[in-house]
Order: sequence, then C-alpha cells, then structure tokens
Amino acid sequence: MDGQDCVSMHVSGEPPLSREPAVEAPIVENADTTQQTNIPVGSGQKRKQVESRSKIWEHFVKIFDEKGVLVKGKCIYCARVYCCHSKKHGTSSIRNHMLSCLKNTHSKDTRQVLLTYQPITAAIPTEEPTGVLGTWVFDQTAIRRALAEMHIIDELPFRFVDRQGFRKFMSIACPRFKIPSRWTIARDIYQIYLDEKLNLKRLFRETTQRVSITTDTWTSVQRINYMCITAHYIDHQWKLQKKIISFVQVTSHKGEYIAKALENCLLEWGLKNIFTVTVDNASSNDTAVGFFKKKLLSWGASSVKVQYLHMRCIAHILNLAVQDGLKQADTSLSRVRGAVKYVRNSPARLQKFKDISDLIGVEAKCGLHLDVPTRWNSTYLMLKSALCNEKVFEAYEENVSSYSVDLGLDTLDTMDWISCESMVTVLQNFYEMTLRISGSLYVTSNTFFSEVSDLFLVLQDLMKSDRPSTSSMGSTMKSKLDKYWGDPEKMNFLIFFANVLDPRDKFEYLPFQLNALYTEKKGEKFFESIKVALTELFSDYVSNYTDCVGGSSESSSTPAGLVIYEEESARPVSKFKAQLKKQKLESG
Repeated sequence: MDGQDCVSMHVSGEPPLSREPAVEAPIVENADTTQQTNIPVGSGQKRKQVESRSKIWEHFVKIFDEKGVLVKGKCIYCARVYCCHSKKHGTSSIRNHMLSCLKNTHSKDTRQVLLTYQPITAAIPTEEPTGVLGTWVFDQTAIRRALAEMHIIDELPFRFVDRQGFRKFMSIACPRFKIPSRWTIARDIYQIYLDEKLNLKRLFRETTQRVSITTDTWTSVQRINYMCITAHYIDHQWKLQKKIISFVQVTSHKGEYIAKALENCLLEWGLKNIFTVTVDNASSNDTAVGFFKKKLLSWGASSVKVQYLHMRCIAHILNLAVQDGLKQADTSLSRVRGAVKYVRNSPARLQKFKDISDLIGVEAKCGLHLDVPTRWNSTYLMLKSALCNEKVFEAYEENVSSYSVDLGLDTLDTMDWISCESMVTVLQNFYEMTLRISGSLYVTSNTFFSEVSDLFLVLQDLMKSDRPSTSSMGSTMKSKLDKYWGDPEKMNFLIFFANVLDPRDKFEYLPFQLNALYTEKKGEKFFESIKVALTELFSDYVSNYTDCVGGSSESSSTPAGLVIYEEESARPVSKFKAQLKKQKLESG
C-alpha cells in the first residue's frame, strides 16, 4: 500500500505512533463484535462485507483510510491510537495495550509491584501494633494527592514543597515523583475541599438524620470577628462524626448578625433538620438562638422540638465557675506560681532543680509547668506538677541559698503545700469532667446530668472545709453553677431525657438526684415535669415518623463495624449512684 494512504491521528498532543503520512478518513465505531464493516461511500471499490470477529474491538474505535482499509484503532479509555493494518501490523499492539491500559477498569496492572507493611491505627489502643501486607506501585496522581492531604492534616504551609530539605528527601525516597509547585498544591487542596464539601452535601441531602450544631465566635488580635460552625451527626455505620461546615467573618457579635450567619450557612448546606444549637453563655447568643427558632418554625419545624433547640455549653459554664473560684484562692497560689517561675527563669536553676530531682528519685515526667493566668487548666497542671516536686523544692531550698533570699517571705511552707493539695483535689474534678464531656468521638449527652450532680457533691464537701479560703472558693463556684443549673426549669430538658434514655439509668436514679439537689418537694415536682415533657416529645416523633415505624426494626441491632470507644466506658461510677445503691443495700 502506498504510504500516502495511511491516516495519522494526534491524541492529546502526543507524536504519531506511525511514520507513514496519511490524510483524515471517516471513523466507524463498532457497537459489538457482530457488527459488519461497511465500505465508505464513494470509495469506488466493491468488497465483501466482513464481520468483526475479534472482541478487541469492544474497546477500540476503528479508523479507516480513504479506500476503506482498516489502518488504526483508537482506545476508548485513554484515546491512544495504534496502527493495526492487517498486512503490516495486525492487532497484537492494540491487544497488548488493552491488557495494560491503566484507565481500563477491566484490565489488570501488569507492572511490577512492591510489598509494603502498613501499620493500622486502631480506635482502641492495643499492646502489640498490628498491620496489613499490601502492594505498592508508583502513581504520580496518588502521591500528589497524598502530599496535598499531608499539608491539610499537618497544617503545613504551601511553601513546604519548595523547601530544600523536602526536595532532597523526595529525591532519595522517590526520585520519579515530580514535585508540584506551591501554587499547584494550593489548587489541589482547594479541589479536595470542593470534593469533600460535595460529598457531605450529598450525605445531608440523601439522609434524614438530625444534626446538632455548635458555634464559636471570637475576635482576633487584628480586631476581626470570626465565627466557626460545626455539624455533629451519626453516619450509616453509627459512628459519631464532626465536620466544620463554616468558618467566616461576621460583622458583629450581636445576636441578629450571628443568627443571619447561621441561617446562611444552613441554607447553603441544605440543613433544616436541626436538633440542637450549642453556644456559649453570652447574652448575644441568647438573642441569636431566639431569632433562629423563628426561622426554624418558618421552615416547618414543630414547636415541640424547637423549644429544646438552645443548649448552653457546659464546658464554658465550668470555665466561668473555676475562674471565679480561683479569684478566692489565698496567697498559696501566687507563692507556688512565684517558685515555679523562679526555677524556670534560669537554665542554670532549672538544671540544678533537675539534678536534685534525680538525686532524690523523683520521676522525670513530673516536670515543672508554668501556668497562663487566663487558662485555669494550666493552673491545675502547674499546681499538680509543683505538688509532685514538693520534696525537690524543699531540697532545693536547703542546697541553694539564693532561693530563700530572692523569694523572701514568699517561700513555700507547709501550709502552702496543704492548700496546694486542696486546690489540686478540687480542680482535678473540674479538669477530668471537662475532658470527659468534651469528647467528640463518643456520645456525652447521657452523662451530663450525672456529671453535674457529682460536681455539686464535691462543692458541698469543699464548702465544709476548715480553711476559709477553700470554703470561700467552694461557695463562689457553687453560686456560679447555681446561676445556670440551680433551677431545672431553666435547664434544657434534653439533658434529663438523655439521662433517662440511657439503659443503665432510665428512671432509677433521676428522682434520687433531683431530690438530693433541689429538696424532696421540688425534686418530685421537677420529675413529673420531665416525664410530661418527655411524653410530649415522644408523641411528636410518633406523629412525624409513623410511616417509618414498620421498617425501623433493623436499626435496633448493632451494625457491623460499630466502634465502642474506651474513653466513654472509663467514666467513673457516679457518686449519687453509689449512695443510692448503698441505701438500697442497707434497707434490705
């Protein structure tokens, strides 16, 4: 055949795979292997129609020259073109390509792979690490996406890919990888954000579960107001998920502006089935939730559910109580802070302190921590670390004469250590409770009222202390907590509902807790109000989901893959529960 009769086709800018020049010719696409090949009109030749018997043409588009001769095949997956003239090339080249085409989902990757051992990070830590044996092949696209995800997870700057150390590491670890620029990484991260946002929107649109919202507002050092909105929901595998759905600037912290920002966010995501909105205790947030309740009613929400929408942040209430209580602390707190600051301010003093600690056998993990006055949890850690090093401070005072001279009357004495131990005991209850209720990987709503009840018992014991400063601290904290939890009628009843729905509690402990906290007369009244409200809410759910009752039996069983987290099961036994069990045993 004359070389001028061959057809050349360029795909994606690639050079032609054949050296023979050709002209454009009609393309015939085959639907199946039984389709007959037709001769192009006007070719002037009379040939017998031949059936396409090879199944290879299910994956390629036929390309003919002007005389109707099949000369090339175009892959329908990657658009590559291969010569397949029956007298010169045959179909071997296109058959080999079909078996190795990476974009063909039916082909097998025949490239050599490496065995890799990937460790598995379990939800519950185990003593021995576990892993899985897998295979690895070089994939530019996959590595590039992993690099973008690394920037997101580790919060790396975009310029990280331009740094000399990273480029040297990649040149040794994976020299074939083409490192993208910081601009490309930024685009990749933004694309990941768009993909994840689309998937989450699809999930919210296709499912009907209720979503709980938490909000946080603050002002930066540049005096710019920000608002962060987080959605909490349970997925199909019954796992609690937490997703940030908005991070925006707001004009003001006033309630109407916060409500408008929240409304715009939920409209963008298509969220109308809201369970609760958790906010801190600023008065502007009360106004914002009031505006938002009206908006939910206009969206079709029932008035029964809307009345339980506003949830106050319990961690924020604890923070306010502790901050007020620490103001009543005596001079022992300032003396401990001064002693820790004195040792840490000089590397030589700190090294001397460590040498004495090693000499008397104090564990190295009990290092000194200096607190931040505005963060009470750091104050607790400072007092705890100082108490662990009590003997070290005493030995340091004996061996370093400048210590007593520089501190003067603020040197720690026995009464200071007793006061420090008392404050650590009190703050430890607040600290551990804050950690438990702040968990985001397990449900915490069912434990709120039990935690609050136990905390009131701790404060009552604190108020009975012989030390005036300790008693005053307990009274101040109790007064602050009474402002929010002193009257159950002002609390969100969902706290009590969640406690009752816990199969370990039900209605067994709630009456006893209410009577102990609010007197027997008030406790009985509150208990009846809670039962009436719970019945009303249940009836509202029945009226809305009557059609779904018949098909809900399958959801009662524990689905495969459900993870029971160790943190929730480690909650200590409630003091109220222990008292009630003791009373039952004594009464027989």
